[in-house]
Amino acid sequence: MKIRLFYTNLPFWRAEVCRLALYIGEIEFEDVRMKWRDDFDMMINTGKLPNGLKSPFRQIPVMEVDGQVVGQTGGIARFCGKLSGLYPKNDDILAAQIDQILDAATDITNLVGLTMREKEPNKKKLARQKLSGETLPKWFGFLENLLKENKSSEWFAGDKMSVADLAIWRLIGWIISGKLDQVPTTLLETFPNLTILYNNVDSHPKVREWMSLKYHK
Repeated sequence: MKIRLFYTNLPFWRAEVCRLALYIGEIEFEDVRMKWRDDFDMMINTGKLPNGLKSPFRQIPVMEVDGQVVGQTGGIARFCGKLSGLYPKNDDILAAQIDQILDAATDITNLVGLTMREKEPNKKKLARQKLSGETLPKWFGFLENLLKENKSSEWFAGDKMSVADLAIWRLIGWIISGKLDQVPTTLLETFPNLTILYNNVDSHPKVREWMSLKYHK
């Protein structure tokens, strides 16, 4: 099986959940880092990826498996998770519990994205203040409650790490990185279970190895 993953060099959760799932599972794949703006603009304008195939929705990440192309983070993450043992093959309720976290990650990303599209400085500042003071704490609270409800482990679903945990780890890493104006780096501090999950993924040997290998962190 020949797998290629297409994204930019950014360590954003939409790509990292897929890359890491394969890396942790020791599944061989080609990690194609598209050039930001050249390759990305070509994909937006024509749909073409660097290898000549087309992105189904003119978005990334995109995965190619033996010449077959798949778009959308959720679909790719589930495929990679099944290969690596980070997503169940025969447990529908466990799969649904993981899926809800992947969908929540997308919802949170879209809410942050709304503030990124605001160009007027004062309006953007107010939007970010509401985001960090109301919206993100509300969504972090939802995630915190789900972690509390899982009595079998400190993970989101079942008794071991899954693609859901990888997705939230990298999403939170972006949110508290200090790169988003008006969003404090301390936002996670009042959510103890979410903090434990973040630290558990962050300290995972294969995650640390990957981050050191690809981003020198």
